[in-house]
Order: sequence, then structure tokens, then C-alpha cells
Amino acid sequence: MKLIVSTDNKNKLKEIKEVLKELDMEILSKKEIGASNLEVEENKDSLEGNSELKAKALSSMTDAYILADDTGLFVNALHGEPGVKSARYAGDHDEKGNRKKLLNNLKDKDDRSAYFKTVLCLIDPKKNIKFLEGVCKGHISEEEKGVNGFGYDPIFIPEGYDISFGQMTLQEKDKISHRAKALENLKKYFTELI
Repeated sequence: MKLIVSTDNKNKLKEIKEVLKELDMEILSKKEIGASNLEVEENKDSLEGNSELKAKALSSMTDAYILADDTGLFVNALHGEPGVKSARYAGDHDEKGNRKKLLNNLKDKDDRSAYFKTVLCLIDPKKNIKFLEGVCKGHISEEEKGVNGFGYDPIFIPEGYDISFGQMTLQEKDKISHRAKALENLKKYFTELI
């Protein structure tokens, strides 16, 4: 079985491969199938909408299983910001700028609770669409902590922990993260298929 992941993000691909490693499945990035030029404007107002856009664009090029995701960080004191615009919060894919803007916007806020949500869109070879999701609750730290991971990892402390995702190893993060939870749901789905 072949799964094509609609991403060029090496960290995300590594995380996906780690969680799904037990499945007898070849997992490839869009670059590995010659589709690295495929760019999709994420212009929907939901994680589901954006993940579906990315999956459908790649699905038109192959009959393999296609996986696309969209993830957002939702901060309660900011009415859900950055949310669906998490990757572009401070400009186009500026991870450090995104973290700086978020910390600045939370400067005078007591409530720092937040959650990450990942929505996966899976398109099978018959073009059926399935959505799977995962959520990880936590809070935003007052400063960056750790250098591991990517995106908001250095400022997100998951519920029940006193260290950020940025301070965890990939294996530690993969036990509790939003993407790992969504991928566990995907793993269950594929296990039932096989």
C-alpha cells in the first residue's frame, strides 16, 4: 500500500512516518512523486476545508492513498487566534515571527489556555474522502523553551506537563500530540482495512 503525503515539511513527514511505522505501507512526500511544484492556496476558513483542498489537488495526480493535514493553534484568550491562520499568523511561514507575535498578543492576558487541533483528510484510490482529527490541550508559556520540533512547539506546554513540545523528544511528543492522536486514528482506520 502506498500513502502520498501532501507536504514538503520534513519535520511533519518524519512525525507521520514515526507514528505509522508499524504499518506495511510506503509513505512518500509529494516531492518524491514529482509533485513538489504543486502549491495549494489555503484559503478556506476551516482546517477541514484546507486539508481537503490539499488532498484533492494531489489526488488528481495519482490513484494512491493521499493524506493532507491542516493544523491550528487555538488560544482561548485571543478568541481562537491564530487558529486556521496559524502558519501565516505573522506573515508567510515565519515560525519565529509567529511565536513572537503570539507571545506579544498574550502579554497582558491571564488566561493562556490553548489547544492544537489537527485535521487529516484521507482520499482513497476510489476518491472517497475521510476526515480524522486529534486535539491536544495545554497552555502557552511566557517564553520560548526548547529547540526541538517546529512551529509553536517551543511555547506550547501540553496539559499535565511542565515542559514544552520544544523540550520533548520526537518520541515523547508523538505519544501525546494532536497530530499523533489524529495519526493514531488513521492507523486504526488502516488496520481495520488490512
